Amino acid sequence: MAVSRPAPAHLSATPADRPVYVVGAGPGGLAVAHALRARGVRAVVLEKADRVGASWRGHYDRLHLHTTRRLSALPGLRIPRRSGRWVSRDDVVRYLEKYAEHHELEIVTGVEVFRVERAADGEDGGWLLHASGGRELTGSAVVVATGHNHTPHVPDWPGLKEYAGEFLHACRYRNAQPYAGRDVLVVGAGNTGAEIAVDLVEGGAARVRLAVRTAPHLVRRSTLGWPAQYTGVLVRRLPVRLVDRLARPVARLCLPDLSAHGLPRPDTGLYTRVREGAIPVQDVGLIDAVRRGKVEVVAAVEGFEGGKVVLADGNRVAPDAVIAATGYARALEGLVGHLGVLDERGRPVVHGPRTPAGAPGLYFTGFTNPISGMLRELARDATRIARAVTAGLDGARRRARR
Repeated sequence: MAVSRPAPAHLSATPADRPVYVVGAGPGGLAVAHALRARGVRAVVLEKADRVGASWRGHYDRLHLHTTRRLSALPGLRIPRRSGRWVSRDDVVRYLEKYAEHHELEIVTGVEVFRVERAADGEDGGWLLHASGGRELTGSAVVVATGHNHTPHVPDWPGLKEYAGEFLHACRYRNAQPYAGRDVLVVGAGNTGAEIAVDLVEGGAARVRLAVRTAPHLVRRSTLGWPAQYTGVLVRRLPVRLVDRLARPVARLCLPDLSAHGLPRPDTGLYTRVREGAIPVQDVGLIDAVRRGKVEVVAAVEGFEGGKVVLADGNRVAPDAVIAATGYARALEGLVGHLGVLDERGRPVVHGPRTPAGAPGLYFTGFTNPISGMLRELARDATRIARAVTAGLDGARRRARR
């Protein structure tokens, strides 16, 4: 069975047999831990929450994967067929729990890692982790898997601190029940904002507005039984300009023009946007809701003033509640920012089996949002990272014998 218990006051390993520490017990961390264990490498997963899959447990009730069951499984265990093609949030959580148990992963809960730095005992001395409770843990390698959606991000809007109306980040939204019969403004037209807006409409909200700064690319989750993810897998390695050109006529053929409703077709190509970090919005009812006027598209939010929300076009609205689907920060600066391994946007400069220059033995997984599906790429990265870690450990052992 997986070890899932509060951490002891001190964890230790002999210098000759230091474990690989995996920070985070989400899908990426669990997949890497299994891949390492399958290669005979001891991997200890450190999780600050009390259970695996903590971020998944906090998502809204109606959430289903936009990637297929078959292409969302982690190495070594299929997602049960009873979960359906589009797996629900609760089934994802159950799968992660089963995954940890099935592979007998070594997971220690209640441990938050605050800082990672090179150990002091030489080139092959590994890594020192500073964790909650004053713990100092030394590992032969470290895999950071704290997740793409780590810390809720809210823009620094003028007047927000003085705003007395109901305001919440999308991470606190669960379902539409508290908003039945109410006027709600959803800020942000990514997948989360689009799906929350639809959920509010279906849940009986009196009025739903969606504040949009940049019109997103919309895609059907499935067309004639062909999932959008399959196309993403096929085109991922193609040149960006080619995919952009191919996507335009497909969008005109498969999707209505919503320009009259405030959602014009984007000027920037679909794959160009993906490379910039903006994944297309998969339609789970937004297109129909916008066409029927159930979701009203309005201008972006510029600030808050006098109890109202100020929009970019100068209009002011006074909704009963504002839900900010404004994304998340990676929040890696305190953990590894001092190592020079992050870019100007706070993202790892490399991920998967590659390690940053000057930081051998430090790996990152789960900090990209690929068009081919995050879970699919996490699964592929896990095997590659395990292979790279094993090669690194073998090299260290050979040097130690000289």
